[in-house]
Amino acid sequence: MIPGMPMNQNGSDHPRYLFVEGMIVNIEAVRMTSRQNKGCTMFVTVEDDNGNITNFTVTPMTYVADFITLKEGMRAAFYYLADAPAILIYPPQFSAAVVIPVKRNGMFAAVGYFNRFLVNESQTLQLNLDRSVEVLTTNNQKFLGSPAEHDLVVFYENTTRSIPAQTTPGKIVVLCN
Repeated sequence: MIPGMPMNQNGSDHPRYLFVEGMIVNIEAVRMTSRQNKGCTMFVTVEDDNGNITNFTVTPMTYVADFITLKEGMRAAFYYLADAPAILIYPPQFSAAVVIPVKRNGMFAAVGYFNRFLVNESQTLQLNLDRSVEVLTTNNQKFLGSPAEHDLVVFYENTTRSIPAQTTPGKIVVLCN
């Protein structure tokens, strides 16, 4: 276990990600007292398909897939750490770890920890890597190690019907924080 990090309910010491997918209905700057942070953090309101509202803070540490500029009216999935502290207010408010704009072109995304066999924690997806797989860091640089035993953002199209499903992803982003 990592010192100072609480264990997940499933007994793992790896962060577990949850997400909210919906339409961005509002974006505004977060008012900070520090001059250094002014304009660097956004407060994004998301409405899911059931009309539920969730607020997210998007900081310079948030990985936004493909470096796309977030806009009102855009559909996106906002991933956050399930065990991170959150204030108890309504609507709920979380700090976004990953934001993936939703494109309906057959691409899927998975966010989470992948073990030494490149299987995710829920045992539902296994990655098969070959030389065609692009493995990058969050600042779009080539990742020089093995993506195994890291938190990953995985972009893929097809999977097998096995358990776990297997895929050769198009791109992997390693969350090095």
